[in-house]
Amino acid sequence: MGSSRLPGKTLANLAGRPSLAHIVDRLRRVERLDGVVIATTDRDIDEPIRGLAGELGVPVLAGSEHDVLERTLSAAELVGARTIVQVTGDCPLVDPEVVGKVLDAYERERPDYASNVLGEETFPVGLDVEVFSTQVLADVARRTDDPRDREHVSLYIYEHPADYRLLAVRAEGPLRRPDLRLCIDTAADHEVVGAVYEALWPQRPDFTIEDVIAYLDEHPELAARNTVAV
Repeated sequence: MGSSRLPGKTLANLAGRPSLAHIVDRLRRVERLDGVVIATTDRDIDEPIRGLAGELGVPVLAGSEHDVLERTLSAAELVGARTIVQVTGDCPLVDPEVVGKVLDAYERERPDYASNVLGEETFPVGLDVEVFSTQVLADVARRTDDPRDREHVSLYIYEHPADYRLLAVRAEGPLRRPDLRLCIDTAADHEVVGAVYEALWPQRPDFTIEDVIAYLDEHPELAARNTVAV
């Protein structure tokens, strides 16, 4: 909630519902996920996030503002997760199909770490998915106390390819659209994603990333408001 560029972005209004509620709804449509856990801070300002977790029936872990690695590890341990599928709270258009694609690659290749943003963005910005085991994250927690590593959960993993086997999952065909920005980190992002939700969600709550891309291609003036240079 304390974002400097867009305060309160985690609960930003999208078609009458908090952004975080939409994220939970979309992740619940990923069949192979056993559950969703919200990992937030123990600061007073984030109490509304903890309250929303209760309303949604989602476990919540409140931890350090700056040690996000430990917070994420504790959230996984809270529910006994063996595998962590990490998405961030500013990506309300996270797509079940894309999450499944990264999971498929992880289960097929069995790397230490799989991601669709490793090295370069090929999907629209805001569909970020990272998959790694709780055991790997616990190993990282033992290896580093660097505040930079602790703030960025998986940074140590992909900056040490000699120690961990990495797998990049790339977008193909019509999903290869890194020019589109679908996260909400600025007021312009909120305007664009909010318009997408107003147009698509009331008629079809389970709209797909293909629907989003088609809508933005039909409304290039909207997409241009936060276009990514590629």
